[in-house]
Amino acid sequence: MKLSQVALMTLFERYPILPKTKVYHGKWSYDIGVVLQGVKEAYHQTKDPVYYDYIKETMDFYIQDDGSIKGYQYESMNIDYVNNGKLLFLLYKETKEEKYKQALDLLFQQLENMPRTSEGGFWHKKIYPNQIWLDGLYMGTPFLAEYLITFKNGQRLEEVIHHFELCYNRTLDQKTGLLYHAWDEKKEQFWADPETGLSPNFWGRSMGWYMMALVDTIALLQGHIDTSKLESIFEQCLIALKKVRDENTHVWYQVLDQGARHGNYLEASASSMIAYATAKALRLEVLSKDWQAFSQETYQGVVDEFVFLTNEGWLNLTRNCEVAGLGGEDRRDGSFVYYISEPIITNDFKGYGAFLQATLENEPLL
Repeated sequence: MKLSQVALMTLFERYPILPKTKVYHGKWSYDIGVVLQGVKEAYHQTKDPVYYDYIKETMDFYIQDDGSIKGYQYESMNIDYVNNGKLLFLLYKETKEEKYKQALDLLFQQLENMPRTSEGGFWHKKIYPNQIWLDGLYMGTPFLAEYLITFKNGQRLEEVIHHFELCYNRTLDQKTGLLYHAWDEKKEQFWADPETGLSPNFWGRSMGWYMMALVDTIALLQGHIDTSKLESIFEQCLIALKKVRDENTHVWYQVLDQGARHGNYLEASASSMIAYATAKALRLEVLSKDWQAFSQETYQGVVDEFVFLTNEGWLNLTRNCEVAGLGGEDRRDGSFVYYISEPIITNDFKGYGAFLQATLENEPLL
């Protein structure tokens, strides 16, 4: 049995309906969308209705008959809340049920009214003013692209590209080519460099989010607008990531450029995200075939380093950073010690969802 099939079987047997698991208690949580993106890809590849039904049952838990979303708070202006909406395009296309279109419109309206930096970049949340986080590009920008293509005749797609360019230009470290986790335009946050506004470290998953966002958006935009700028950014980021990939295991550390430092660890979610993004970029011909060996090594490294099968035959993905951010009530300072001190867990849905997507992209290439 392919690993993708094992991962899907494990998902369905462990979590018959995701929102009712004890982790969520019905919360409108963005990582559910990461898992369902993998299930959606399985549906696209196989047309097996079991995958579609799983997505629909999960989303119908949230989407009410009037198009309102259970657990969603519009006024929070939280870009994380947009991510799950990516699944609604499929459901609306298949069913033409108005509630899905109403929910899509609601999430698009959030993006339209999101507070922005002076250059037009989305704030991460209303409670995180003037801040662009790499994470947010994954949460909101592919949704924006698909909405504009689906319902606005592809108008304003240059705005989508602008979000990626702005984030790249503002978070790029010229020396390493890596991207810092976040940028504060006002340079006011305690975690921000007073001269640059940048957070102090390169967090693996934040770059993973950005790489997945890039390749997912390129896939949507191809045939609608020139994607060469995004493709160039993707390859430049991958060149930088290649330099800090662990030589022995072919995966990445929690803090990308400090692999030798005591306490740092090889981290599953970031590595899975980069494995997915690289394989998809090859399929889309964003990357040349010269990257094929790198991609295969990376995917095999993820499998060898993080995947374990239980006695029941279920798949466990170990060593996922549970969560990491900046500021907030916990005064998260973005230091090396902060990033390595957050809980490390097995089967975190951000990692599991990224791994599921990585299997589905990589298996056809092997």
